Amino acid sequence: MKTKIISLLSGLAIILLTVTVSFISKTKPDKWQNLFNGRDLNGWKQLGGVAKYTVEDGAIVGTSVKGTPNSFLCTEKMYKDFILEADVKIDAGLNSGIQIRSNSYKEHENGRVHGYQVEIDSKGTGFSGRIWDEARRKKWLDKLKDTAAVRAAFIPAAWNKYHIEVIGNTIKTRVNGVLVANVVDTLTKSGFIGLQVHQVGNDEHKQVRWRNIRIQIK
Repeated sequence: MKTKIISLLSGLAIILLTVTVSFISKTKPDKWQNLFNGRDLNGWKQLGGVAKYTVEDGAIVGTSVKGTPNSFLCTEKMYKDFILEADVKIDAGLNSGIQIRSNSYKEHENGRVHGYQVEIDSKGTGFSGRIWDEARRKKWLDKLKDTAAVRAAFIPAAWNKYHIEVIGNTIKTRVNGVLVANVVDTLTKSGFIGLQVHQVGNDEHKQVRWRNIRIQIK
């Protein structure tokens, strides 16, 4: 009887091990996908103004143009729940942002891009990483955290790492690892991702750059 029990237990252990291994093999970890191939703007389209978007040294470069409204280079695909990362560098005096869950409908101001925008502020005064509701409610959706860590997170004239989590009704942003915004909002469930070049009032050509743009679908 003892021998039969041992054999039965051994058989059950083998079955459980097999099931576990099978489950692990079918459960793939979340994978990062590049949104920018480093060579051209394939998979992107421009909306809004006519600021110039080019590719230089593995980065998307947005250059301001006088007299044009806000310009957006947008993904052709729509996204719902995701984690987005990108490195950003911006010239002093220019304003920019990363659109998430954004849209362009003819019935909304004749196609004007609108939705959540993660701020890129060249001044480094604590606004970078905050969430603005672009061309819609036109206000900050987060509460300003006037702390030394947030103000110091963004480094002017340098590459800065943005980490953006958009899952369910929650949007979290980090700049160089520092948590800036944590917002719960139910207005928009999905949309495209966009790279903004803000309108300017002079002839000075300011630039903003994005590289290592990648997404993890949740």
